[in-house]
Amino acid sequence: MADKDRIIQVISNLLSNALKFTKEGKIFVNVIEKNINKQVIVSIKDTGYGIDREMISRLFTKFATKSFDGTGLGLYISRSIIEAHGGMIWAEDNDDGTKGATFAFSLPKLSSYNQR
Repeated sequence: MADKDRIIQVISNLLSNALKFTKEGKIFVNVIEKNINKQVIVSIKDTGYGIDREMISRLFTKFATKSFDGTGLGLYISRSIIEAHGGMIWAEDNDDGTKGATFAFSLPKLSSYNQR
């Protein structure tokens, strides 16, 4: 159970950021269902600039931005939405040899008995 419009807002924000910071390269969207911890993980991986070291500790706070065309509220609002749904959101530089970053969030998954 989730507020579809708010989850779309989060995905849209993460995609918008990936596009903003990836002038050339690729963006991958992945959805994984983890039955062990009963959660769904959505990740958006880009081959852009990566996360600025000055920003890493402030990414999900109000007005945190290195962009000239943003308010710095998108990730803060996204975090609020995901946490209100009982999930978590995080970001990391890619560690698989590609440049860029991956932003991901998890949401709890209902058992099939609870889904109607």
